[in-house]
Amino acid sequence: MMELTTSPFFGVTLTILAYWIGMAIQKKVNRVICNGMLIAVVLVILTLVIFRIPYENYYEGGSLINLFLGPATACLAVSIYTKIDLLKKYWLPVVVGCSAGAATSISCVYGLCRLFGLDREMTMSLLPKSVTTPIAAAVAEGHGGIVSVAVAAVCFTGIMGNLCAPLMIRLFRVREPLAAGLGIGACSHAMGTAKALELGETEGAMSGLAIGLCGLITSLLSLLFDLLP
Repeated sequence: MMELTTSPFFGVTLTILAYWIGMAIQKKVNRVICNGMLIAVVLVILTLVIFRIPYENYYEGGSLINLFLGPATACLAVSIYTKIDLLKKYWLPVVVGCSAGAATSISCVYGLCRLFGLDREMTMSLLPKSVTTPIAAAVAEGHGGIVSVAVAAVCFTGIMGNLCAPLMIRLFRVREPLAAGLGIGACSHAMGTAKALELGETEGAMSGLAIGLCGLITSLLSLLFDLLP
């Protein structure tokens, strides 16, 4: 059994199977809480715990899937290109909105970390929680944070965004698809964008654009992190 789990194919197979089951349950039940990605995460964790499989064994294959995260995010440029005319028309609100979103996320996290007395290492790990995983990991590592904590924060943020995005749009009566897409992408990166694509083509394109812009802005703002106490 242990020899089987040390193979990279184990991690890949488990991840794909868990995701397939999660999406099947989501389509069958059609409830917000039955999110396919959330179910997949729970299934993977339960499998590792029940069968006492070391995480390192799973990551042998899971890391292969992780390699595709960057290219998959870059592929969102295709949907953005289809809305290039809309982007040219509203480029200033898009840039200002993403800048405000990135700055607000960082400010809120920093304020809460100070409020609860978290040390600098943990603060630097949580600050980039609203950008895509590769950028968050690089920012956390480059400023003394813990990469694993940063990745966990990014995943949690993305799942919450995926779950709550439709509710928040209705609650705040956001009727403009461009604004809805930018808001989702700015706070919940790729996982939120998956939900934005379900809402509409414009929402998905603008959410994908927000991933790149907010990642870039966060990287630039991270240069100020070393000045923070």
